Amino acid sequence: MSKGVTMEKAKEELYQEARQNFKLFIDKRKKDQPFAYWFGPTNVHRKWIKGSGKKLWEIDPDDFKGKMPAFLPDVHEVRQDLADYFGEIAAFDAGLGILIEELKKLGEYENTIIVVSGDHGAPGFPHGKCNLYDFGTRVCLAIAGPGVKGGRVVHDFVGLPDLAPTFLEAGQVDVPKGMSARSLWKVLKSKKEDWVDPSRDAVFTGRERHVYTSRPGYLPYPQRAIRTKNFQFVINFRPDRWPLGDPYLLDTPKEPGFALLESQTFVTLADEDAGPTKAWIVTNRKDPKVKPFFDHAYGKRPREELYDMKKDPDQMKNVASDPAYAETVKKLRARLMNYLRETNDPRLVEDGKFFETPPMAGPVPGR
Repeated sequence: MSKGVTMEKAKEELYQEARQNFKLFIDKRKKDQPFAYWFGPTNVHRKWIKGSGKKLWEIDPDDFKGKMPAFLPDVHEVRQDLADYFGEIAAFDAGLGILIEELKKLGEYENTIIVVSGDHGAPGFPHGKCNLYDFGTRVCLAIAGPGVKGGRVVHDFVGLPDLAPTFLEAGQVDVPKGMSARSLWKVLKSKKEDWVDPSRDAVFTGRERHVYTSRPGYLPYPQRAIRTKNFQFVINFRPDRWPLGDPYLLDTPKEPGFALLESQTFVTLADEDAGPTKAWIVTNRKDPKVKPFFDHAYGKRPREELYDMKKDPDQMKNVASDPAYAETVKKLRARLMNYLRETNDPRLVEDGKFFETPPMAGPVPGR
């Protein structure tokens, strides 16, 4: 039986893997040839090792006690799951630091645009991945490099598609007229902090399907949303469907053992990735103290949702039907729908036929 290695040695092995992958890539380029390198480790994808956040990165889950967002139960199991997720983020940060070291050795650091982002929120948590709430769509975006005024925190609304025209402009390539995304260079070159570009006052997000096991017929859960400084407005185009997948097998007998239960929750409410948080909520859903968390995360939702971000930053109280917000709903609904029409969103064509038709349901091209 082989002996284990120390934490420091195990981490160093991972760092060397990141370093060597980048070196293999850079060694193949011709002298002074421009390059683009995509660093996409799967650290923050499920699953990760339970307890690793504290063991590897000294992130104590109980430090979060009393600080959890309203949509997550403040219990040790959930805090530990979140701490482990943060540990995976720390691992990503460490890998990024290795790449920056190598860029400096090459003398290319000052000549390289570095962009750090994610593509969705935390997987396997209520409000996270596969939701249009902030915890599901709000991700980091850090940009550095030539022409970028750094050392600032900017709150302008940005969508990931905006990176495309930003890169094109950096490479002195014309941005296609049909591209609805907007370059970020006006913001990047500015010295201002907080809110820089007044025209960036909202961001639009959407969702259709995640995994094929979520609903019979591979049906999606179509959503579109607009997020402004003060409000989040969501349209659920098929409110008769379960937002995170059909609740398969919830009341069937389960074998004892937390690990087994965690794997079993993969097949139920399948749009939310399996994990300790989901397993804990599903297991304890009949407890009167836990039921509100379960119903809020996995229950059916109305066609429209509106959240007052000043009063309700965790997006827990839907005020779309409150008469006091009627004018706000009207304005945001009109703006969202106008955007969908302007961008030719297929969800508005033939009642979403493009998305409602299961993949590969028709004849396969070439046959």
